[in-house]
Amino acid sequence: MTDVLDGKRLAVLGAGKIGSLLARSFLEQKLIIPERLRATVRQPERARVLAQDLRVDVSTDNRAAASEADVVLLCVKPQSVAGVLEAIRSELGPEKLVISVAASVPTHYIEQRLGADVPVVRAMPNTPCAVGSGMTGLCAGRFAGPGHLETARALFEAVGRTVVVDEKLMDAVTGLSASGPAFLYVVLESLVRRADHARRRPHGARDRRAPRPAQGRRDDARRVHHRRHPRARRGRAARDAHQGGGQSHGAGGAAPGIGGKGGTGGKDGTVCTIAVFAALAAPPEWGVDSLAAARVP
Repeated sequence: MTDVLDGKRLAVLGAGKIGSLLARSFLEQKLIIPERLRATVRQPERARVLAQDLRVDVSTDNRAAASEADVVLLCVKPQSVAGVLEAIRSELGPEKLVISVAASVPTHYIEQRLGADVPVVRAMPNTPCAVGSGMTGLCAGRFAGPGHLETARALFEAVGRTVVVDEKLMDAVTGLSASGPAFLYVVLESLVRRADHARRRPHGARDRRAPRPAQGRRDDARRVHHRRHPRARRGRAARDAHQGGGQSHGAGGAAPGIGGKGGTGGKDGTVCTIAVFAALAAPPEWGVDSLAAARVP
């Protein structure tokens, strides 16, 4: 799939957190050579620092960067999209590809402001991209074809996996996939706090206990991807907790932190419970099954 990027020049407009992360990953995966990558930022000082870090051309001129690129990766904040599009529209045409990671900005909004039948692909990555385990939802605009989607997939598979969905599901992708890790972090934080409490450890030492709950959640994710739907895993986990809970957590077998004897209860347990049930109770029309279909090894 990386053949679709051969010889292409890439401009990353808005090399902030996600933009610089993607640029770095593209270089590390050798999807593109430094001479064919340009990036832009708002501040000259930031441009100098990033240029030294990535060893690529970094400037504050979006128009110049777009004029020399075959693929323009739009990584600016949603409120800045209109201004950036106005600045670069004269440099774009049907022969170029615009990939936008601006949250909640539909492809037709970009197309209307660019004109000239410019192909647009909308992408929504998430924070696990930072460790190469991201999930990016992709959808094609009116003028984008299969080849444009392949180019986008080749880029974002450098930081994880991709799934192509209808644009009507992209807001769900944003909420479940892009924002979803934050809810899992809340759950993980509750588990870590409970582990600290059980071991009578000082609250400030909780970070050293984070890897163990994190390892457990990673294993849970692998089971879901390789074996069964989360709903089935949920039922099995609940039965196992109930059967083993009489000895560990008192009568009723409630899990610690969720309300059984010896649990923390209160805020941690409530937040943990709400986060879990909010994720598991998501209706099918949110596109959960579409995202779950992308299996991770």
